[in-house]
Amino acid sequence: MKKFADAFSEGMEEVRKSWAWLLALGILLIVLGVACVGTAKTATTVSILVFGWILLFSGVVWFVGAFQAWSWGGVFLYLLNAIIRGVTGYFLIRHPDAGAEAVTVLLASLFVVGGIFRMVAAGLIQFPRWGWTVFSGAVAVILGFTLLQNWPTSSTFFVGLAIGIDLILDGSALVGFAGAIHSVFKAQPRAA
Repeated sequence: MKKFADAFSEGMEEVRKSWAWLLALGILLIVLGVACVGTAKTATTVSILVFGWILLFSGVVWFVGAFQAWSWGGVFLYLLNAIIRGVTGYFLIRHPDAGAEAVTVLLASLFVVGGIFRMVAAGLIQFPRWGWTVFSGAVAVILGFTLLQNWPTSSTFFVGLAIGIDLILDGSALVGFAGAIHSVFKAQPRAA
């Protein structure tokens, strides 16, 4: 049975070919993160409004899809999904501050679970410079618990701040990974 790290290293040459894209994506994440931190309250409101519009639009799509599947006996599920998405999107657009409070709890959970996943996965795989990903995951967990502890008063600005910090750390981890796979695996001679 192959180890997890062995399965990961087999595809590393393919990943190494994309190191520049990974580097560019990491830099873009850092820039977006800095923008979110600099305008935390605006980033919170914008993220809630965008989420609301996406839900509202997807509700319309599901509603149209229900008519495409009208002869199917489970069309009720299409309509129910359309109504739930549409109403939720409408409320988020109409009341973004209240939506921020609700989304704050979900975002905090995402940071805690996602951070733990990042730390465990990086520890198991141990790819180049995996410590940065562990650090990124640990900060995400701390952000999640801080967000839960200060809820709901901090929900007007902390969502944007937390998203920004998480983007900066994810981008930094990706930049470190791209640099490592470019330099480490390029220096190794290929077997004939």
